[in-house]
Amino acid sequence: MRLFCFLMLCLTINGFTQESTIQPRDKLYKKRTRDAIAMLVDGKTDSAIAYLENVRRAYKNEYENYIKEKHAIQQDDTNTFVSVSVDLQTYLKQHPEDAEALFALALAYSHKGERQKAIEYVKQAIDAGLPPGRFWAGPCNLTEKLYQNEHFHTLVPLNKNKLIHGPLVSNVTSRSAEFWMRTAIEMPVQVAIYRQGNGPDTVYSQAVTSDRDKDYTAVVRVKGLKAGTVYEYVPVIDGHIVSKPSSFRTFPPQYASGRLKVGFGGGAGYTPWNEIIWTSIASNNPNAFLLLGDNVYIDHPLYPDVQKYCYYRRQSSKAFRDFAASTPIYAIWDDHDFADNDSWGGSNIYYPKWKPKVWDIFRQNWNNPYYGGGFERPGCWFDFRIADVDFFMLDGRYYRTNPHSKNLTMLGPDQKQWLFDRLRHSDATFKVIASPVPWAFGAKPKPHHTDTWEGFSDEREEIFTFLEREKINGVVLISADRHRSDIWRIERENGYDLYDFMSSRLTNVHTHKKMPGSIYAYNEKNSFGMLTFDTTPTNPVVSYSIYNIDNEKVYEYTLEYSQLSY
Repeated sequence: MRLFCFLMLCLTINGFTQESTIQPRDKLYKKRTRDAIAMLVDGKTDSAIAYLENVRRAYKNEYENYIKEKHAIQQDDTNTFVSVSVDLQTYLKQHPEDAEALFALALAYSHKGERQKAIEYVKQAIDAGLPPGRFWAGPCNLTEKLYQNEHFHTLVPLNKNKLIHGPLVSNVTSRSAEFWMRTAIEMPVQVAIYRQGNGPDTVYSQAVTSDRDKDYTAVVRVKGLKAGTVYEYVPVIDGHIVSKPSSFRTFPPQYASGRLKVGFGGGAGYTPWNEIIWTSIASNNPNAFLLLGDNVYIDHPLYPDVQKYCYYRRQSSKAFRDFAASTPIYAIWDDHDFADNDSWGGSNIYYPKWKPKVWDIFRQNWNNPYYGGGFERPGCWFDFRIADVDFFMLDGRYYRTNPHSKNLTMLGPDQKQWLFDRLRHSDATFKVIASPVPWAFGAKPKPHHTDTWEGFSDEREEIFTFLEREKINGVVLISADRHRSDIWRIERENGYDLYDFMSSRLTNVHTHKKMPGSIYAYNEKNSFGMLTFDTTPTNPVVSYSIYNIDNEKVYEYTLEYSQLSY
């Protein structure tokens, strides 16, 4: 039996039906209210209420019985680890009520027709720290009955909750930037932007109306900016400034040599006491951050409303909102955001039927430069450049075939051809290839190793042979999936050795054990990776630093360009 008893919020409560009790998989916070939302979608309102009251009572019990040890790691019978951090103590002291459970209870009682009780839970959720705008975000199919309650509009007036999520800065170049936002209803959206410390030169972007068909999101683009410059900006919704100023930095001049930092990581299931990691990342002032999958943990491919809920929950986190408003984010997905654990989509574009809808919701909640081959060839792969470093972001799920079948592929032929073409024509000093799963063999224990590139070894060899045949220099591999931060060397006979820098425990509580064969591994605390490039020397360098949630640099590994060239 897995030793989940070492997790937070883990106690046995009697008196509920088996369907509504907390099952072992639900003892991770990220899965709890999410699965209750699925019950509501299925019309199992009474079961959802019983389950949520169970969850809420568990949370309150944990509040009354603070975890006494600062940090504990326990090993279970599957050789994976679960951990508990002192951050939970601090969070529970500040938040004695579970705001997410109260939010879902408000929805549940509105569906039962108990209007007064639903409003009481709206009040309690807001008092517990839930941003009021969350109720305007929805999912709208579940909040519609709340909107019909006149008391709701007194508690959560629309005129004070126009901007629901964002701004998220993205698609930054040396001369432009884009800003993603979600509003309560369709409204004109723009930004007022000015150079830091130079307010009188304010420029207003063109207004774009948020689109109901895109879940009330809008993307505003600003051009004519200066390279390597810090700008401040404010969102303007329906003609009104709706939040405090944020700042971001444009990229250095394209093709220019210089020094830059890019953070990366995965494994970011919503765990409120670990959301402080976004603050730690932002304090390093990276030029960009790469989310490599398992960004919100959905595990419900057939439930669009559950998918939306998981994005809303993260986007409402204050630490994440502040981070996303200042740090350009680029995102790909992995199994838990695409479908479920170790999932694959197969070669058919439109089958299973849920694939295009999952892709559509993903696109609504991130703002990448482009998404695979568009509607003709959906996917989440794309590339972009910062100065003289190119980044190639891979989709390892949409076209992945069953790992136990013949003709194995993780990327599919179109994405693989795209990767080869872009690499062949790249003149960047360094080329970073980002995968949602580890490149290195041995990073995941058997029999589950078939989910990584170890299960698609022929295709991995095809990619590596291509690099050698074309003599492509400066390739750095990064990956996620394993709940720790690693460094692996992949030895090659006919070319330079490749290095897989891995990090995927941003906010997750669940931890994976270290595996033999890595150069270095860290799993003691939540962590993120930071790549630092310096292309000004004759022999340019790239360093991989591992930072923990407390923003302590625990390890650094440096490679010279001469180690990554023919």
